[in-house]
Amino acid sequence: MSGVWVFKNGVIRLVENPNQSGADTHVRRKVIVYLPTGEVVSSYSTLEQILQSLGWERYFGDTDLLQFHKRSSIDLISLPRDFTKFNSVYMYDIVVKNPNYFHVRDSH
Repeated sequence: MSGVWVFKNGVIRLVENPNQSGADTHVRRKVIVYLPTGEVVSSYSTLEQILQSLGWERYFGDTDLLQFHKRSSIDLISLPRDFTKFNSVYMYDIVVKNPNYFHVRDSH
């Protein structure tokens, strides 16, 4: 995981490749892979099906986010509603909460 963690207004986020800017640089996007099948998760509908198979339930408490929780834990996965804003910070959150099921890698 490369980048710089930035703390601003009480929120911490990962800024990937902070020294690169402008149109001349190529920033590699990250993808999340479901390890049992090797499938790259390319939509929220696919991700939701996988998470449900792992025991996660959809939580409908916040209309601005897609959220999932497990009854057996205090963990909560919160994702932006717009899949185009689904970045490596959210991906690594899923990986940490589901060890051995997901991996984040550079897209090709």
